Amino acid sequence: MSQNPEQEPITIVDNRKVDPETGEVREPAADATAAPTPEAGPDAAAATAAAVGNGEAGNGEAAPVSADSVGAELAERTADLQRLTAEYANYRRRVDRDRKATIDAAKASVVTELLGVLDDLDRARAHGDLESGPLKSVADKLADALRKQGLDEFGTEGEPFDPTLHEAVQHEGDGHDPVIGVVMRKGYRFGDRVLRHALVGVTDAALAADSGVEPEADGGAADPVTPETTNAGDGSADE
Repeated sequence: MSQNPEQEPITIVDNRKVDPETGEVREPAADATAAPTPEAGPDAAAATAAAVGNGEAGNGEAAPVSADSVGAELAERTADLQRLTAEYANYRRRVDRDRKATIDAAKASVVTELLGVLDDLDRARAHGDLESGPLKSVADKLADALRKQGLDEFGTEGEPFDPTLHEAVQHEGDGHDPVIGVVMRKGYRFGDRVLRHALVGVTDAALAADSGVEPEADGGAADPVTPETTNAGDGSADE
């Protein structure tokens, strides 16, 4: 039997990790791990070169980005930022408005509970009990403190009648040019909120002038009204 001279020689590679003769662990050869695989042909080398040329291997520059795409993305991010800024500004205004409304409501509730005390002080002042002494100082300090918080009183003799602020319990005249002739109970408002309407008697401006109630004279309007107000509150008939 003749041998084939073109037959490739048989190569035996010992891949055992332990040397059978010495029993020591074999270290993998550096050349074997670093050697390229047989399948890496010209096509693989060309692909690697193309990747290096396009910057895919990490050593070159990135692919260029068009200016239009960058401008569009920048405009989109700017619009998002402006929208978020406007929403946050609206949120802050709404929170501040709600906080102020809550504070004003709490103040108005406390002041409403003190209106009875102010009525008692007005009756004491009408009787002359607040002309001097410690009670006068307490009444003045209380009135000043409430006024600083925003409490305002209304309803004086000679003032034009306003149905949104005054509650008329009696009326004299034909109803032309109505003004307040008698104040039976003061009205109070806290800011724009009316806490209590004034309880008044309404008369015509001509009749008020004849009876001595002048719209521009605060001192002259109080004398004829004081006895009636006192009698209504105390039930006495001394006058």
